[in-house]
Amino acid sequence: MTTKSDKNTLLVSTGRKKAYTHGVVNPVVQRASTVVFDSVAELKEAAKKRGDKTLFYGRRGTTTHFALQEAITELEGGEGCALYPCGAAAISSTLLAFLKAGDHILMVDTTYEPTRDFCDKILAGFGVETTYYPPTIGADIKALIKENTKVLFLESPGSITMEIQDVPAMVAVANELGVMTILDNTYGNGLHYRPLEHGVDISIQAATKYIVGHSDVMMGVAVANKKYWPTLREQSYLLGQCTSADDAYLALRGLRTMAVRLNQHETAAIEVAKWLEQHPLVDHIRHPAFATCPGHEFFKRDFDGSNGLFSLVMKQGNQSAIDAFLDGLNHFKMGFSWGGFESLVTANLTMKGLRSVTGWTQGPVIRLHIGLEDVDDLIADLSQALDIYQQNL
Repeated sequence: MTTKSDKNTLLVSTGRKKAYTHGVVNPVVQRASTVVFDSVAELKEAAKKRGDKTLFYGRRGTTTHFALQEAITELEGGEGCALYPCGAAAISSTLLAFLKAGDHILMVDTTYEPTRDFCDKILAGFGVETTYYPPTIGADIKALIKENTKVLFLESPGSITMEIQDVPAMVAVANELGVMTILDNTYGNGLHYRPLEHGVDISIQAATKYIVGHSDVMMGVAVANKKYWPTLREQSYLLGQCTSADDAYLALRGLRTMAVRLNQHETAAIEVAKWLEQHPLVDHIRHPAFATCPGHEFFKRDFDGSNGLFSLVMKQGNQSAIDAFLDGLNHFKMGFSWGGFESLVTANLTMKGLRSVTGWTQGPVIRLHIGLEDVDDLIADLSQALDIYQQNL
């Protein structure tokens, strides 16, 4: 098993073969649609290798894409990496690669909202049944597995409320019953958490977040183990999934500084979370590194670190207070993504429409992404905005 320090070095060196860099520091940007061949023999040889970092057609990738795929594959410890135009495309295409009419999927109830919508609005129309399960179910997932269950989908930590799952226990059950496992690893990013080392078959990330790191590229990646990589590679190609060479270059560029950025995000987020933990309006903190976060013990066991994303649960609230709080912030901007250099905020009065089997009876949830601004400035911003929150209760 690799260590975090090993991965820090890997982020700098991986994907930088001379075939990709042509002797300079960074891989070159190679844009292409058509690849031309000088002979039938050359064309046939390329056709044999077209899924293996060989120039064949633009949608199969260029050397820029190959460099990024190699880097992400090494980071996650898999057999191969497929690239997609966004994280949602990575999730939907991976599911479509392995599900057909009549199949059943187990989906964590705290999943990313677009994943839920895809299951309910697209997969349902294709005749695929989805059962949502509580994120803290652990090995008891066995009771929900049916004869036609094909996929167990995990997301750890979960979106918004940050529950960490007992992945090894759930994977053991899935393996016993022949069910493949897929995990949304956007939070874990491959540096702090590597699902394939814990037995997961496919690890997905919205590379839009920490890999790119600058809020200027949409991209998704999926890394599969040896068993599932050939199917994932070919099915994604048949679904027409591809990315631009320029975006691949920017993702590679972001990857080189990801460890440094994550260290700063993590340190700042913990400092802000500790301040919020003492605030009289806050009930508790949903940060994986805090004991108040469900599944914290699994985080301590399986993860190498955290990042800038966490949530706080308020003791009480109403929509007016939430709106006033959001409007009163200066450094925190409202936005649905995270992982960039800027601090962001979203808020939910209830979990209505975001849960199927796990109810929510606690207070409003505010999710923060702590960026690279000065921590004192961020705390001062939150302090004055929480005063406004109090005034509107």
